[in-house]
Formats: sequence, C-alpha cells, structure tokens
Amino acid sequence: MELLNTLVDKGLRRELPTREEALAVLATSDDELLDVVAAAGKVRRQWFGRRVKLNYLVNLKSGLCPEDCSYCSQRLGSKAEILKYTWIKPDDASKAAAAGVAGGAKRVCLVASGRGPTDKDVDRVSETISAIKEQNEGIEVCACLGLLSEGQAGRLREAGADAYNHNLNTSEATYGDICTTHDFSDRVTTVQQAQAAGLSACSGLIAGMGETDADLVDVVFALRALDPDSVPVNFLIPFEGTPLAEEWNLTPQRALRILAMTRFVCPDVEVRLAGGREVHLRSMQPLALHLVNSIFLGDYLTSEGQAGKDDLAMIADAGFEVEGADTTTLPEHRVPGCGDEDGCHGGAPGACHPAQDAPPATTVPAPSDEARRGLVSVRRRGAGTELPPNV
Repeated sequence: MELLNTLVDKGLRRELPTREEALAVLATSDDELLDVVAAAGKVRRQWFGRRVKLNYLVNLKSGLCPEDCSYCSQRLGSKAEILKYTWIKPDDASKAAAAGVAGGAKRVCLVASGRGPTDKDVDRVSETISAIKEQNEGIEVCACLGLLSEGQAGRLREAGADAYNHNLNTSEATYGDICTTHDFSDRVTTVQQAQAAGLSACSGLIAGMGETDADLVDVVFALRALDPDSVPVNFLIPFEGTPLAEEWNLTPQRALRILAMTRFVCPDVEVRLAGGREVHLRSMQPLALHLVNSIFLGDYLTSEGQAGKDDLAMIADAGFEVEGADTTTLPEHRVPGCGDEDGCHGGAPGACHPAQDAPPATTVPAPSDEARRGLVSVRRRGAGTELPPNV
C-alpha cells in the first residue's frame, strides 16, 4: 500500500503527514489492519526500539470536581459510584507511589480532581513530590492538577516535578460539546505554561466520545503543534452515571487505527496507551505495543485496570522489554541541550502484500454493550482505601 510506504518514510524523517494521509489511516479496512500496525511499528522501533515505559497513577484527591466534562466519572453531577476523598497525606501518596515503582514503574503521575490547584494545593503536592523523590532515587514525577495559575508551573518545577499533564481530549471544534465550564484554549495555555517553566509537557486525547475521524485528526495535529514529549491516548470508559455512559463506539480494530495514526503524526514522542485499553482493546492489547512505547501499570484514577503482573507478562510475551530507570525515554534529538534538529534518515519503508483469493472471513459477533459494561470496574483499592494497590 503506497500510503503506508509514504507514512513510514515520513515517520523516519519526523516529517508531518498531510491531513488526508492521517484520515486515510483511520479509513483503512480491517483486512489492512495488520499492514497498518506493521508500518507504524517500524516508526515506533526507529525511535524507541522495543522498550516499554511503565507509568503509575496515584489519585491524590478523588471526585467532587466542579467542572462538567461529560466523559469524567468525577464531574459535577456525576452519579458514578466512585471512591470520593479529599487530599491524601504526602506520606500515604509516597507509599502508593513506592508500590508502583516496585512493580516496575519509571514515572509516577500525581493526579487531583478539580478545576485547578490553589497555592495551598501546590504546596501540598510539592511536599508529596519531595517525599517520593527522597524515597525513590531516579523516579520521574508528573503532576496533573488541572488548569494552572500564573507561577504555579514554576513552583512545581522547583519542587522537583519533571512533567505536567493536561490533555486536550478532543478537537477544538467539538470541545464545547463535552465541556462548558472551560474551553479548549484554557487547556492549550496550561500546556504552554508547563513548557515555559521547563516541565516536560504531557498532553493527549480521549477517543470514543462520538467524535468524527476529522475530530481525531484535528486533535492529534493540535498536539503535534504543541509538541509535548508525551501523548497519552485514552479510550472512553463509559461510566454509568455520566452523560456518555451509552457511548460504545470503539472496536479493537478502530482503537488500533487511532493509535497508528497518532504514531504517524507524532513519530518520535512517547505515545502512551492509557485509560480504557482493557475495555476496548481486550485481547488485542499486545498488538498495541507495536504502536505505543508507554503504558500505565495497574489501576487508573477511578477504574480498575489489568493486574500489574499481567501487564508485565503481556510485555514479555509480545517480545518487548520494560524500560529501565537508567534509560532515557526520548530519542536524543528531543532531549534538552542536544541541538540536533536534523533527525535520523535511516531505515527503509516496508511493503504490503495483500493475500490473493482469500476465503470469505468468518464474522464473529462483537461483544454486546452489556458484556462490555462488565469490563468497567470501579476502583476500590489503592490510594484512598485500606486495601493494597494493584501492581
């Protein structure tokens, strides 16, 4: 397929595909899926080899958010029966982080619900960052606290934070359909504030909210323009009690095409397989490792994930390796101070050889919405509870 040859060649040169090429990836057929994965896999291996970075979430404050983001189980008016608690103590957060590190995580992501932190909240998170760094040498810490006010990104950087996460989530054109209490530009500004303060920017998207292919391409191109170091790709978890509870729009094949498109548009950044992978990719999760170079280990913010030991077994069985703390995740040209703006021009694009006269495929019914709802499991362990975390 000439499209895939072109995209591989561009990815190896860090050249931006056209919008038409990105849309064409999303429009490929299921018969072409393995060719798409193989092509995007060449780009992934060029910049990240077979390494998989593990990240671990610690939910510092859960529920009771004043924002109305339709996808979120913690939103204003949510009836989702999630864990709700105020700020956990720095020592408790550090213990939760240590469990993730012991499970193989290289980065700890500290998340708190809310529109954005107060200055007192920043002080509290700064204490937590210090506690984690003191007990876990070499660990990366990413903060995700919502919209930032003037000077807060710099204070987090001074406290030892390495990165800041704030997702764009969907296209600017449709952002108002999922949230009315802030807008797309607010999110862009927060990512830019983090970058200006010297924090590594982490910003991604949520797929499966009823968006079009054009919306998906728009948000990934917007991310490319912001140039974050990490791009988490979430797949909507349709929590009962939220406005999007009935949005079951994804198949494993579509999820893989979305990941491949993201890799082609953002070839040399850390593309992270994030929330919803177990629900929507299911048994096809190992194929996603050929597209992403980073995943979350264990549970998420308000939902339970695959057991940590199963994540590690999946990585090993698929022929990948967990990235060690002594390895720099990003390719050299993205590391501050390198100065190399040319990139690598090595590698040859692959070719596609479609099967001839293949027998008719057997159609297997997709799981019903009711069956998939059974895969959504509210988190009842880890931070904010007396039970040990899932790592």
